[in-house]
Amino acid sequence: MLLRSLRTVDLSVAAAVDPLRLSLSYPQALALLGRRRPAATFTTGGYVSLPVAMAAATLRIPMLVWEGNVVPGRSTRVVARLAACSAVSFVQTCRTLRDPCFRTGTPIRDLAGTDRLAARRRFEVPADARCLLLFGGSQAVARFDASVDEALPELIGRAVVLHVTGEEGFDAALARRERLAADIRPRYRPYPFLRDEMYEAYAAADLVVGRAGSSTIAETTAFGIPLVVVPYPHAAGHQAANARMVEEAGAGWVIPDEAFDGAALVEAMAILGDPRRHLEMSAASRGLGRPGAANAVAELVLALAERRPLPGPDEIEHLSRGGEGVPVVPAGSSEMPDEALDATQGDEPAEAPAEAPAR
Repeated sequence: MLLRSLRTVDLSVAAAVDPLRLSLSYPQALALLGRRRPAATFTTGGYVSLPVAMAAATLRIPMLVWEGNVVPGRSTRVVARLAACSAVSFVQTCRTLRDPCFRTGTPIRDLAGTDRLAARRRFEVPADARCLLLFGGSQAVARFDASVDEALPELIGRAVVLHVTGEEGFDAALARRERLAADIRPRYRPYPFLRDEMYEAYAAADLVVGRAGSSTIAETTAFGIPLVVVPYPHAAGHQAANARMVEEAGAGWVIPDEAFDGAALVEAMAILGDPRRHLEMSAASRGLGRPGAANAVAELVLALAERRPLPGPDEIEHLSRGGEGVPVVPAGSSEMPDEALDATQGDEPAEAPAEAPAR
């Protein structure tokens, strides 16, 4: 389709013609959906989903919109008005989206087969040692790397440090590791990236330091790990809101990006030195976790596609928490079909193997 993305923030000609692109993309989407006639549509919202959402509403194709942040963007709120139902990662998000709205969590990979003892052996973490997992995703990892550089002697005195540096920071991390005395060098383990092994890293960890993206929060809480969260400052406020939610739930500690340095990182390590606090934060993290989110979202999409009653909130809660099978639908579960379809016309009510560290 002609539509690009609404990521353009400058006053360019391309930004000025985006509304025109939108209007031209609608008939394209209408023709595409008219040819393929999907039983249902699924979208994560955003500006580029608008033509498809409008076309789906016109053709009475039921749509599920999923939102991973606490505060949805304006485009997603518009798309949600056209959807048969919404799915969210955080219950607070339902306040700004139309009903029915279900808390499913953020879909992540299956945790089955991930074993903590095996994971700690994989990363050579001694059985009696604490383990810190630190990564900044793809967003401004330089600040994380600089903080580790400042605090490394204290960090490895308290825990084995698994540090995902990104490609650009890996050489500096290896040099940093080589400067350590030989007997303590194994306690700092840098990696340029972790892909399939990322879940093993989570399983081995006792504390995570990361950004406040929906996937990071979902994966950390699925493993029930306390999170020191450093919101990315250039994410339109979404990460700041996500971080506040984690902290208010008792599962995390927020450090603003501008305040995150070696001293702040060392201070955050106090969580590992306080067993009761660590236990309480772990329990709160597990409470937020939704390891079965993918199954919950899939169940909603299938219900729409098959024109059967939507699952009830208790059923979705069961699935999202990793429950096996689908329990009996509780009385009073929402019904989709014609009512939900009619409502779409109405008013608003995220492979290469892991690189091993140098020896």
